[in-house]
Amino acid sequence: MQPAPPPSLWLLLSLALPGVAAVALGDPEATAVPERPPAAGLPSGILQLAARAALHFFNFRAGSPSALRVLAAVQEGRARVDPQGGCEVNLVFSTERYNPEQQGEGQLGKCSARVFFKNHKPRPAVNVTCARFAEKVKRQARDYLLYKQMKQVKTPLDISSIPDSHGHIDPSLRPLWDLAFLGSSYVMWEKTSQFLHYYLIQLSSVKQLKTEDDGIDFDFIALLHEFSTQEIIPCRIQMVWYPGKPLKVKYYCQELQSPEEASGMEEASGMEETSAMAPTELNNS
Repeated sequence: MQPAPPPSLWLLLSLALPGVAAVALGDPEATAVPERPPAAGLPSGILQLAARAALHFFNFRAGSPSALRVLAAVQEGRARVDPQGGCEVNLVFSTERYNPEQQGEGQLGKCSARVFFKNHKPRPAVNVTCARFAEKVKRQARDYLLYKQMKQVKTPLDISSIPDSHGHIDPSLRPLWDLAFLGSSYVMWEKTSQFLHYYLIQLSSVKQLKTEDDGIDFDFIALLHEFSTQEIIPCRIQMVWYPGKPLKVKYYCQELQSPEEASGMEEASGMEETSAMAPTELNNS
């Protein structure tokens, strides 16, 4: 096991995204359901872990940097253990907007989810429905404006360290961070298990790839904080984004495991069934 993250990374966790980092580190205000002794074979905090897994899946399937959500609080939930199959969690939780710069819409309402963790395996099956989703027309306008700005860049971007060593994200780089979080959501969902979950803490490098097609192509190195091992996992992620179309993701994560256990190069497309359950539902109610 690697040593705990250096102070600079903990600074990123606590300062880079104040509301988000508090949730990731277990801020009591982000947990409405009192902690109870977990059922046999389950870790404490299984409801919060399941909610974050559902949101990773939700964000990936939504495919919109303007629609990113993070966990606010778990309102209710229950977990049922099948010793032969795994653990099924049914829960209701509230979310908030990921980008604090998008003012005026406040809390984004409740989500209900069913998350099934296979025994000792990652990539939980997720069925999640969220209400009070951002208005579709407004969301599409934001995404298309970002798309136009990215396409008009004459020199492809090549940037390192987002946030910087002080946990600061320059406002001009916030769209890149949001797009990277969008792509990382797929990786974090795929790697989550009933005993491990992940959070994006830094991009060590981001490159925009120049292509002839309509998509926006990125190649970036994401540093993921792995709970509960406290390891920092570097993942190389390649993604293609176009507003209104399914997100495409490939990734490889460097981990302390045998080659047979490593994730290898994975591919994802929102057009494919990425879960054993029904796809995410996006509501405007």
